[in-house]
Amino acid sequence: MLLKNKVALITAGASGMGRAAAELFAENGAHVIIVDMNPEQAQQTVEGIIAKGGSAAAEIIDVRNLDALKELADRVTAEHGVLHVLYNNVGIPGAAGMELTQQEWDASIEINARASFFLSGYLTPALKAAKGASVIFTSSASGLVGSPFSPLYSFTKGGIIALVRSMALALAADNVRVNAVAPGSVETPGLKGFFRTDDEAEILARKTAYQAQIPLLRVSQPEEIANVVLFLASDMASYVTGVTIPVDGGLTAK
Repeated sequence: MLLKNKVALITAGASGMGRAAAELFAENGAHVIIVDMNPEQAQQTVEGIIAKGGSAAAEIIDVRNLDALKELADRVTAEHGVLHVLYNNVGIPGAAGMELTQQEWDASIEINARASFFLSGYLTPALKAAKGASVIFTSSASGLVGSPFSPLYSFTKGGIIALVRSMALALAADNVRVNAVAPGSVETPGLKGFFRTDDEAEILARKTAYQAQIPLLRVSQPEEIANVVLFLASDMASYVTGVTIPVDGGLTAK
């Protein structure tokens, strides 16, 4: 029960890494607020947590809407008074290459960077009130090393790493820790988006080729990322702040 009686909020919490983290947080005693655009998946996640004896609620929000994020932060603060864990997990693969449309650029910036930045700011008073809170971001191995295929994705995920350092320094005196995980390839519903094709045979070929570059010779499971996120969320990481932990099977060790 590493998060007993704590309140945690997870963006993109209804599937993939977010859902795995939500379920794990709830198993460890937290009340989990699941923020997602998909009402069906969000409700399924909440119902699954409650069926196992946990506590959860869903908030259906488009994170590109800053007014909606501010209203969410106000509701969380009014209902709970504090927020112990904020897991800024939301993100998209975005467009590949350098020849992008304005809409493609805006979508990645708004979802991968702007949403988490503003939500963290809106929730800062609730985090400070917890007197020992943890903020976690999902960056990426592509934020630590360059991606020849998705420069915009690397740009947004690399920016998160710099933001983590800055926020950690800004909030340290208030006992708010700020860290990130940097996954490599993860077996989630969104994984197909990184291969830029709907051809199942081609996806398999590209996935096989990518796995061959990973020292552990496989992609990760969402639960393997969630385990590291739980560590950062809990008091086990009470002296860890300002860092990004690669969870990539050794990819960035090369």
